[in-house]
Amino acid sequence: MIALSIIKPVSWVKLSLYALLLLGIYYSSLTWLVTKDWARDAYSYAYLIPFVVLYIIWDKRGALISLPSAPSWKGLVPLTFGLILFWLGELGGEYLTLYLSIWFVLVGLCWLHLGWQKLNTIAFAFIFILTMFPFPNFIYTKLTLKLRLISSQLGVAMINLYGLPVHREGNIIDLGFTQLQVVEACSGLHSLISLIVLGLFLVYLFRAHFWKRVILLVSTVPLAILTNSLRITVTSILYEVWGAKVAEGFFHGFSGWLIFMFCIPILLLEMWFLSKLPPYSSDLSSDRYQYISTSSKSDVDKKYQKRSCRKGVLQPIFIVAMILLGSTLALSQCIEFREKIPIKKRLDQFPLEVGEWLGVRKRMEQIYIDALDLSDYAVIDYKNRLGSDVSFYIAYYESQRKGESIHSPATCLPGTGWDFKQSQKVTVALSKTGNVSMEVNGAFMQKGDEKQLVYYWFLQRGRVLTNAYQLKFFNFWDSMTKQRTDGALVRLITPAYDSEELNEADRRLQTFTREIMPVLDEYIPGRDL
Repeated sequence: MIALSIIKPVSWVKLSLYALLLLGIYYSSLTWLVTKDWARDAYSYAYLIPFVVLYIIWDKRGALISLPSAPSWKGLVPLTFGLILFWLGELGGEYLTLYLSIWFVLVGLCWLHLGWQKLNTIAFAFIFILTMFPFPNFIYTKLTLKLRLISSQLGVAMINLYGLPVHREGNIIDLGFTQLQVVEACSGLHSLISLIVLGLFLVYLFRAHFWKRVILLVSTVPLAILTNSLRITVTSILYEVWGAKVAEGFFHGFSGWLIFMFCIPILLLEMWFLSKLPPYSSDLSSDRYQYISTSSKSDVDKKYQKRSCRKGVLQPIFIVAMILLGSTLALSQCIEFREKIPIKKRLDQFPLEVGEWLGVRKRMEQIYIDALDLSDYAVIDYKNRLGSDVSFYIAYYESQRKGESIHSPATCLPGTGWDFKQSQKVTVALSKTGNVSMEVNGAFMQKGDEKQLVYYWFLQRGRVLTNAYQLKFFNFWDSMTKQRTDGALVRLITPAYDSEELNEADRRLQTFTREIMPVLDEYIPGRDL
């Protein structure tokens, strides 16, 4: 209430106008953030972050009251950059870019009207705002996979220490009497993100030397991984006694909550221990309630506030900011953002006979189709006259905008137990003379005694791409220039039999790729419609 009482009527008018413009510009992004992203288990904590941000600002009320407002044109830099990110996000279809746009615009507006000193005082609040924004899907998927593998490995090691026989293949834990799969919900990423955010808040409250705060924050990562592995261990041990109910439903969710609550006293104990180490907090000057002298404040106020109050809403900084935000809102309502979805053949009509190869069509379970979020797909096992096998998989996406993206085999296959022994770019000759070629991803995989060679690449509107960063760049470019983000993943797998050399499997995939590419052109839309 003290902080609100110092806001003048003119300032309330400015705040209201800014709020209306920002709501108009970012309405769809904020709606998606609150109703979709925060609804995911990994980011459910984000509903509390606005209250944490308000608390931090309230906690700094003393310094904010004491410091003078010193409007600065330097705030136009983050404001302009934020508006550029808005257009990149809208045209490229990436929500994280839009979220960062909101953040930079807010920083810019505060800098414009409050000045650097006040902005710096509430800098931690702006840092906390960033924790509300989720990772891009391709980064989230990679992190989830890596944490699932680490949690599985540590969990199996703990189960072995307990004395229970266990075998692991990727994320599948074989206990003999049953198998447990460490799915995304058990990866530990949910608790890791929540613990990092909690650690960040404790860092704010911890009046200690900088290196102590860093240790506290960094320690949340191994703590989350170890406790999640412990959760997997306990679930595996109790499974033999109580059955499947300990690994699903209420017990699964309750165990995750219990593990998180177990971490809180550990972090508090760590803070206590660090506080006992030199340098002590009493040796440090606290910045929590910094005040400047009334005379100093008065001197600066004479320079800025008299002129600002007199001009009110006619203040040049306010007028320029309103023009930038207003024009952005107007243009965003005029520009057509709808994608052009190209017409294509359905992949369930993909031929079962390609050259010398004859195939058998397979179906995926609906649970995997929903998880991959694809528009169409085909899975066909081909065999040539010599009896050699090639498994063909293609997934088509009509759109890769705003939260939708292709799942790379580099993140999916290791989770099923396959170990990538070799992974490199491979040049495939598309003609017998070799004058036409393309580059794909190649990897040699092994699981137990099984060995396989895999090729995979991304067909993106006439381009053959090999990594997720290329996908993101061309999705933005084609969204802006063609209003298209459709694309496909193609994956080929062939066994590397013990009786043959690896290069024979490579020749087999080279031959199959050369024969399948002309057929793919009939089903996957190219550069021109």
